[in-house]
Amino acid sequence: MFDPSLPYPSTRQPVSGDCAIATSQPLAAQAGMAMLQAGGTAVDAAIAAAMALVVVEPTGCGLGSDAYAIVWDGARLSGLNASGRAPAAWRPELFAGQSRMPERGWPSVTVPGAVSGWIALWRRFGTLPLDQIAAPALRFAEEGFVVSPVIARLWHLGGQALSAQPGFAECFLPGGRAPKAGDRIRLPGHAATLRRIVETEGESFYRGALAQRIADHAAAHGGHLTAEDMAAHQPAWVDTLHTRFGDHLIHELPPNGQGLGALIGLGVLDRLDWQAAGVDDARTHHLAIEATKLGLVDAAEHVTDPARMRHAPEAFLTDRYLDSRAALVDPARAGDPGHGTPGPGGTVYLSVADSDGRMVSFIQSNYMGFGSGVVVPGTGISLQNRGAGFSLTPGHVNIVAPRKQPFQTIIPAFATDLTGAPVMSFGVMGGPMQAQGHLQMALRVLGFGQNPQAAADAPRWRVTAGRGLALESGFDDRLAADLASLGHEIVRESPDAVFGFGGAQLIRRMAGGYVAGSDPRKDGQALAF
Repeated sequence: MFDPSLPYPSTRQPVSGDCAIATSQPLAAQAGMAMLQAGGTAVDAAIAAAMALVVVEPTGCGLGSDAYAIVWDGARLSGLNASGRAPAAWRPELFAGQSRMPERGWPSVTVPGAVSGWIALWRRFGTLPLDQIAAPALRFAEEGFVVSPVIARLWHLGGQALSAQPGFAECFLPGGRAPKAGDRIRLPGHAATLRRIVETEGESFYRGALAQRIADHAAAHGGHLTAEDMAAHQPAWVDTLHTRFGDHLIHELPPNGQGLGALIGLGVLDRLDWQAAGVDDARTHHLAIEATKLGLVDAAEHVTDPARMRHAPEAFLTDRYLDSRAALVDPARAGDPGHGTPGPGGTVYLSVADSDGRMVSFIQSNYMGFGSGVVVPGTGISLQNRGAGFSLTPGHVNIVAPRKQPFQTIIPAFATDLTGAPVMSFGVMGGPMQAQGHLQMALRVLGFGQNPQAAADAPRWRVTAGRGLALESGFDDRLAADLASLGHEIVRESPDAVFGFGGAQLIRRMAGGYVAGSDPRKDGQALAF
């Protein structure tokens, strides 16, 4: 089922072709498309786009990001967790006197994993030379690129918050200010580091000169990240988790990401007769919202480093557990659920598909905009602040500990049919919005047959605390009133708050090729040929 109509305000059309790419920035989409046109695989294109994004959208990701991917290689799905760990020196007592983990500066920085993810993907699935894949990113960094209005705005906000962080102003505030829309900016430090990554196939970043520069900068500014922490890092190939939703299986990566929360929500929703009303009916939204709450509270309580989980992720996806959680949903009233426990037993997202049937769902992020705000001088390595994802609550499963992976918000998603054949590569950027966004995209495209662009355009909701529900600007007034009558505590967010509802990219496999959509909330672009 596929509905080509565009029922929401939009200036975009879905694009179709034998190959497709959808990213959060047009130059990155073009970088990936260049690899497809050169005969490269979807993985080659994904890496090229990811490298380009650390240059042209540094407000959302960087050379010091973490990354995750799901790859359909033409025969099976593979998952990649390229997220880093806490420094060996991090213990709860290091943060004594604080109620929560620091969000900025070196005390928030864990080992960055994205570069290792690029190399792992390339070694397993890539076909083009690494220097060819990196060429567009190098060109943007060395010759410069024109800053778009959306990224200029985020850059300005980041500059206001982070100008005092070590290395930030030198790299990102040329002439003492953030670039404005239409300004051309060059990032020579990024170029030098990208060249070294290519020359050493990432070794310098983790076990060479670049790793030492990162460690030296940490030591000079009171950080605890060491060369030994960097050298110990390895990305991990993993199997996906999945749950049934309608006639499809939705796949997510296992923890330490919040994908398990999305799967719980979808598994609960699938038990709630969501087909009884239309896609934009209050009843449909209500059931989706209530299912989402259950997934989110479970993820917040239980998700952490996979080796430290107290319950196997699969235990949350059994029929028995999902049935018990679905029984808590009142179809006539908003709830404020607590977590369950099984019984015994700033982000950028991109999607790529090639003409040989391979598909990639990829995400990388510095977390809160520019992340920690820390930049290693002369390298362009802006470091994520994923340490903020740890808990300082004694006894919590996600409490900070040496060489532990924190709870992460970034998650790629993938859908197959019930036989395991690929159907859609998709994701939604935006912190706690991501698991909620995955459910809304799956509901719209796979549940009700909307095309990817319509699903990306549709106004979204975001669950907040308790019965709180934030609604995006443009959300239908009558629908909002109907949800309020069901007990949802509505907050209408202004048009300036669009980033709080994420940005979606989707590629849907069809009998004759692919259909792709990109999100107008950011600079997203979908291309096909």
